[in-house]
Amino acid sequence: MFKFLIVAAAGAVAARWFLDSKEGEQRRNDARGKALATIGKVKDKASDTGRSPASERLNDPALQAKIESEVFRAADAPKGSVSVNVEDGIAYLRGEIEDRSTIESLGKAVAKVDGVRGVDNLLHAPGEPAPAKDESHSTAGSGA
Repeated sequence: MFKFLIVAAAGAVAARWFLDSKEGEQRRNDARGKALATIGKVKDKASDTGRSPASERLNDPALQAKIESEVFRAADAPKGSVSVNVEDGIAYLRGEIEDRSTIESLGKAVAKVDGVRGVDNLLHAPGEPAPAKDESHSTAGSGA
């Protein structure tokens, strides 16, 4: 009961403070301005901490090198069979790979590289026609 009385009293004081006909409008405007400024600062700080500095600084050739070094690091990776090209953060994979599961796993691995905005996986199996480059991306990226 005591908590209710405290909350009610605080509500009454706040209502009187903000709803006062002479100075209430100025107080409401001041409070709104301070709240919006605080929200703006919090948004700026959150967006600064949520960014990956490496993905912001990498240009397309550097991102291509990063993809090649991370995805094709393993000794059994099909380095010579896959060509990687990056345009505006979108990775294009081209080449001929023996099995469909390797094609799909390469596309997924490239999508996980920090800074990749999308993947257009144009890899194909022997005997299949090479897919054409289009504006849709077969795998969404993780980055920026």
